[in-house]
Amino acid sequence: MVETTTRSKGQQWVLSFPALAMFLGLLVVPLALTAILSFNAFDAMRGPLEEYTLSNYVEVFSDGYYYELFLRTALMSLAVTVVCILLGVPETIILSRMRPAWQGAFFVVILGPLLISVVVRTLGWSILLAREGFINNALSSLGLVDRPVQLMFSMTGVIIVLTHVMLPFVVISVWSTLQKLDAQVAHAARSLGAGPFTTFRRIILPQLLPGILSGAIIVFTLSASAFATPALIGGRRVKVVTTAIYDEFLSSLNWPLGAAVAVLLLIGIVLVVVGSNRMIERKFKQVFA
Repeated sequence: MVETTTRSKGQQWVLSFPALAMFLGLLVVPLALTAILSFNAFDAMRGPLEEYTLSNYVEVFSDGYYYELFLRTALMSLAVTVVCILLGVPETIILSRMRPAWQGAFFVVILGPLLISVVVRTLGWSILLAREGFINNALSSLGLVDRPVQLMFSMTGVIIVLTHVMLPFVVISVWSTLQKLDAQVAHAARSLGAGPFTTFRRIILPQLLPGILSGAIIVFTLSASAFATPALIGGRRVKVVTTAIYDEFLSSLNWPLGAAVAVLLLIGIVLVVVGSNRMIERKFKQVFA
């Protein structure tokens, strides 16, 4: 029995080694090298130096510009998350009540943004959001605006485009939770005199909260780390953390400072994920206790 158990554990390690090696090589090692680079000194003439210092982190924490970047990134990610929840939850509930044939067709439409290259998708949106684009022309034709609305190179445009691609993550998360619900519970509440709104608020919504929170975590983290959309839609007028990192690496060539900002962004995202996971675990205990 002991030999069998030892052999089984050995086989598990052998089978998991390729995935573990890929995880270490493609994620852990680059992150570790980035963290080490963030402590290197920098000289404008010689580039990164083989000297270690905390000056990069001191510069970030002592400069209000970076506080503004992180605050803008957090508010942008939070706005995208809220909009995705407000649109995604009703959309998923409506989708769950469709016929199976219609569900498949609408799932393809909802998941469509994930099947298109981020650059192609963003360039398509830049055409729609331009001053002479489809949206401004439609608003002008309907008489809703007197002059073109500034959507390109604005935070509004960035939020719109990010919402378009992040919405499927909320739909998928809420859909997986919705499939576990017992429809008879809602019918029982209705039969006892509860109205549609009360049934949704007190019966359905509490059971959907784990899926909503899971989708919110995914949307927030992906929005905070998004680069192509803020860079192409926001341009130079809407600077966020990821575009600042890009500038430090490729424009200023100050790799250590860019690495320090990247590490701080990663730490912030990890803190949000850990805190949200604890909230989800607490909610699971309340719902399924």
